[in-house]
Amino acid sequence: MHDRPMTIVEHLEELRRRLLIAFAALGVGAAIGFVFVDRVLDLLIRQLQVPHVVFFAPAEALFIRIKIALLLGVFVGLPVILYQLWAFIAVGLTGTERRAVMGLLPPSLVLFALGAAFGLFVIMPVGVRVLLGYQTEKLQPMLAVGPALSFLMAFVLAFGFIFQLPIVVVFLARMGIVSPATLAAGRRYAIVGIVVLSAVLTPGTDVVSQMLMAVPTYALYEISIWLARLVTPRPASSVQAYVE
Repeated sequence: MHDRPMTIVEHLEELRRRLLIAFAALGVGAAIGFVFVDRVLDLLIRQLQVPHVVFFAPAEALFIRIKIALLLGVFVGLPVILYQLWAFIAVGLTGTERRAVMGLLPPSLVLFALGAAFGLFVIMPVGVRVLLGYQTEKLQPMLAVGPALSFLMAFVLAFGFIFQLPIVVVFLARMGIVSPATLAAGRRYAIVGIVVLSAVLTPGTDVVSQMLMAVPTYALYEISIWLARLVTPRPASSVQAYVE
C-alpha cells in the first residue's frame, strides 16, 4: 500500500490495474456461471409466476443466457471485485481507516448476497403478483424473456447494492464523520433521498416496484442508525466519567 502522495498519473495507473483485475475476475466468474445458466434461467422464470416466457428475436435466447452468466460472474467474482474497489480507495486513507475498511469487507459480501436473495425471493414475488394482478379475462400477460429477466436481474443487483447502506454508515460513524444524532435528525431528508434513489434504481417506472424498494431501504436506514450508536467513538470525557 502506498504511504507517499501519488501523482495523477500514478492514480490513473493504479485505477487501470485495479479495473483489469476486477474485469478478469468478472470474466472468470461468468465462465464458471455459464455452466449453471440453464438452471438459473429456470429459477428466474419461476419467479415471474407465469407458465412460460417468449422471445421475439432469433438471438434473444442466447443473449439472455450471456446476461445471466454475467450476473453470476458478478456474484462469483464479487470478493475480488470488492477488494479491488476497497484497495483503490484505501490508497487515500490512513492506517486506521484502512483497517476499518478491511474489517468491513466480509460483512459487505454477506450483505450483498443477502440483499440480492431478499430482492429475488421476497420482494420480487410480491411485486410480480401485484403487477400481474391487473390482468383481466381479455388482458393476459405474455412476457418477453429479454425485458422480463433484465427487469428481474436489475432489481436483484439493486437490492444487493442497497444492502451496503449499513456498511457505509458504520464506516462513516466509526471514523467520526457522521453521528447517530445527525442521522436521526436527518430522517425526513433521508426519506426523500430514498424515494428518489428507489425511482432511479428500480428498473421499472411503476410505483409498486419503487415502494417495494423504498420501504426496505428505509428500514435499513433505521438499522444503520442503531449500528452507528454501537460503533461511534465515545468522547474522552464520557469514557473517563464512565471509568470513574
